[in-house]
Amino acid sequence: MEHSENNKSSTNNVNSIAQANEPFHSRDNAEDEIDLRELFNVIWKSKFVILITTALFAVVAVIYAINQPNIYKSEALLAPAEKEGAGGLASLAGQFGGLASLAGVNLGGGGSNKAQLAIEVLKSRQFTSAFIQKHNILPQIMAAESWNMQANEVVYDDEMFNSQNNEWVREVKAPFKPQPSMQEAYKVFSQLISASTDKETGMVTISAQHVSPYVAQQWVNWLVEDINKTMKEMEVAEAKRSTKFLQQQLKQTEIADIREVLYKLIEEQTKTIMFAKVRDEYVFTTIDAALVPEEKFKPKRALIVVLGTMLGGMLSVMVVLLRHFVGKV
Repeated sequence: MEHSENNKSSTNNVNSIAQANEPFHSRDNAEDEIDLRELFNVIWKSKFVILITTALFAVVAVIYAINQPNIYKSEALLAPAEKEGAGGLASLAGQFGGLASLAGVNLGGGGSNKAQLAIEVLKSRQFTSAFIQKHNILPQIMAAESWNMQANEVVYDDEMFNSQNNEWVREVKAPFKPQPSMQEAYKVFSQLISASTDKETGMVTISAQHVSPYVAQQWVNWLVEDINKTMKEMEVAEAKRSTKFLQQQLKQTEIADIREVLYKLIEEQTKTIMFAKVRDEYVFTTIDAALVPEEKFKPKRALIVVLGTMLGGMLSVMVVLLRHFVGKV
């Protein structure tokens, strides 16, 4: 009996606690509903402000998008060129690699390594500066504003470059000068070109962006031509230095086995020089040449307008709600 009475009393206590908590839960739900209604009412009362602000942002986004010049992108697909006589070099590297390294003769380095080295050279400041000066493209990099499709001419910013007199007129503070330096040009040019390697296929893609599709295509063609020429000159110069050193060593030794090795090393360096002189596409072979793009690469004007409109709507709602709650404090 006592046990049953205790159970009844505990049950009554639980029920009383649950009944006591019900009003609090209902109040919390009511308060949540009131808060949501309050937010909706605040937004609804300020709907015209929100609509006008959103419309203003949309108009500004449209104007901004329209005033952005079209940017065209041209690219070329390249394959690392296979070097003739690579088997002989590989065989010599296996037999006499230690001796060759002591002599300063390079027998290693496959096509993929040379291709990667060529990409790094292409991205270097030295190559970029020489490229810009050789082709006289500094105005196209630093002062190009738009492209006249009818005349197929680049339109330059008059506040930076006077195309009629071929004179730089931009106003800058020291240490900068009216004519941009190679350091300034390198920063801009490195954003306009790219060179990447597909890890699966090993293919290399070189691309360039510009307001003129013809300039973009010309840049890519020049880049491929110049990097092949630069790498060829570097390897020929290295082979000539190695040959000169080997010939000196040949005069200083009378050991027949060493002289035989030196003759073979000189022969391979001679083959490298001959191969370089008869092949223009020394590092990269063009698989798909650069074309004049017909469609713009950017800007995405529709996306700019959508994002600008959304930004205006969100900012206007946030400002309305902040003003309301700050005013209540």
